[in-house]
Amino acid sequence: MTMASNNSSSNNQQKANLGNFKYEVANSLNVNLKQGYNGDLTSREAGSIGGEMVKRMISYAENNMNGSSNNMMK
Repeated sequence: MTMASNNSSSNNQQKANLGNFKYEVANSLNVNLKQGYNGDLTSREAGSIGGEMVKRMISYAENNMNGSSNNMMK
């Protein structure tokens, strides 16, 4: 496998993981997110999905930083 095809495979997996994460968050917020068209969602519903994704990603990053990075934030 070449480096280019390896990167492509990795990118595809990352996109799939992010998509799964989006549906997981939508489900936890009781927002009916479907495959394909979601124009029937309100702006509030759509925004709540993205906002919650960001909150969870920041929390994950904060919880997985090494000690030296945490000391810089104090």
